[in-house]
Amino acid sequence: MAKGILAKPVEVIAPENGSHLAVREWSKVAEAFGPLRVTADQLRAFQQTEGSDEEPWDTLLSTLAMDEHAALELLARRTGIPYVSEPRLQESAAKFFETIQPDIARRHSVAGIESDGVTMTVATAQPFQPAVFNMLEDLLHMPVRLVLTPRASVANLINRAYERRQDLVTEIIDEMPLDERTIASVAGSVGNATDLLQLARQTPVIRLVNMILFEALRRRASDVHVHPMENKLVIRFRVDGMLVDAFSPPLSLAPAISSRLKVMTELDIANRHSPQDGQTSVRIGSRKIDIRFSCIPTIYGERLVLRLLDQSQTQLSLDAVGMTRTMQAELLDLVERPTGIILVTGPTGSGKTTTLYAALGRIDRASRNVMTIEDPVEYHLDGISQMQVNVKRGVTFAAGLRSLLRQDPDVILVGEIRDAETAQLAIQASLTGHLVLATLHTNDAPSAITRLIDIGVEPYLVTSTLLAALAQRLVRRTCQTCKGSGVGEHVGMGGKCETCGGSGYKGRLGVYEIMKMDDELRKLTLRSADAVALYEAAVRAGFRTMKDDAVEKIAAGLTDEAEIFRVLH
Repeated sequence: MAKGILAKPVEVIAPENGSHLAVREWSKVAEAFGPLRVTADQLRAFQQTEGSDEEPWDTLLSTLAMDEHAALELLARRTGIPYVSEPRLQESAAKFFETIQPDIARRHSVAGIESDGVTMTVATAQPFQPAVFNMLEDLLHMPVRLVLTPRASVANLINRAYERRQDLVTEIIDEMPLDERTIASVAGSVGNATDLLQLARQTPVIRLVNMILFEALRRRASDVHVHPMENKLVIRFRVDGMLVDAFSPPLSLAPAISSRLKVMTELDIANRHSPQDGQTSVRIGSRKIDIRFSCIPTIYGERLVLRLLDQSQTQLSLDAVGMTRTMQAELLDLVERPTGIILVTGPTGSGKTTTLYAALGRIDRASRNVMTIEDPVEYHLDGISQMQVNVKRGVTFAAGLRSLLRQDPDVILVGEIRDAETAQLAIQASLTGHLVLATLHTNDAPSAITRLIDIGVEPYLVTSTLLAALAQRLVRRTCQTCKGSGVGEHVGMGGKCETCGGSGYKGRLGVYEIMKMDDELRKLTLRSADAVALYEAAVRAGFRTMKDDAVEKIAAGLTDEAEIFRVLH
């Protein structure tokens, strides 16, 4: 057990001979706090402050108006107790979570980290609770070694550990008030708070939604689906492009989950009969997560979908997205051109925007003015100006692009060409001395030309401005731990590989094709040739298709034939 002011609070005997002696005694206590620099007056006021008995550390932080991280570091320096901002959870700490009830761990902000079989190392964000640490030693039947950790990190440890044991879901559901009035009251009481870790200790509805988001991020999910059916509610995660079932809570919880998410995204809780869209940002420790929320009414209740974007996990490099060096050289040569249009094509969710931003990252943004118009702005890159589409306020792709052209840009990124007006403006921008990067929904690179003509762009304008079309798909990477077998080295998790959860895949990479315009393709475009003729002409000129790129990635062990067949067949 730790010694010093954490293990044994300083006792002060009230003076009997006047206020001068009282001040002197309080000053001695203040000196015991060392670098925390607590004054005697603050300590005297602390005694009378509400909450000083239940949560003395939090009350002291409020009194001092100090940042939690900085205060814990100073306390660590004073006491010699280690400060660890983000401790890692070890399997050896399982005894802690098997023995200590979840409500005790959350109430007192304590979490086991590791054990050597003799001592249990415990992270705490509430250091001034010696009685709690004594209780832990009695329950665990071993001494406790403390480390000081911020509340956010301790809460993350607690949620992760109890989720692994699948106790958190059951506990939350068992406590859930299922009557409509209570659910509405709970959902409306949280206001505008968005810090999940601060909310985790409040109502069961909030804790359930937090748990779903925590688990989705832990599994690297890009989307969360809440799907009510006739007799059950299913919560699914989209991991590496594939939907997997995660939980199946009682169907009666669907209104509660919907209400909580609507509060977070500032939508109308009472409206359950028309589609709604919203967005918000939440913090989980130091990580900022952007959430886009959509709900639609179905015959069995509201179908909810959340798109999660973890800025800290974003990989904006052409190497990270799986593009070969040869293809990178081709793309970088194109983005260095002063004028023209480069199109990136593919279905929704195929990584088009990621590729464009990876390319933008290689542009000299100090000497070139780079501007974007997007819906929504998914990535944040230093040195560029980004505009968000807002149809309600008249900011469409076309209107925004027209405004950007008055800002003296060198490079313009258009999030998506959806209509003839946006396409015409992009063409005009490239003709007047700008490089335009844009996305388009087509199945392959040659189809980009016919798509532009279908939208209403004249063929001669396409031949004058289009530099190249890049098409792409995302395929799952073979797990490098189990080599795609899905079987782990140890018996844990029922024999499944812990890295990929038994799927045999972890992460995704792109397969690409770049079709650069040449004289033959321009002649065919002027004659409004179809995509098949354009494809055949491109192949004759050395065009390498996505299937060719995929074969190379299979040979390198990055993916397998089954995954390529699923995506490209």
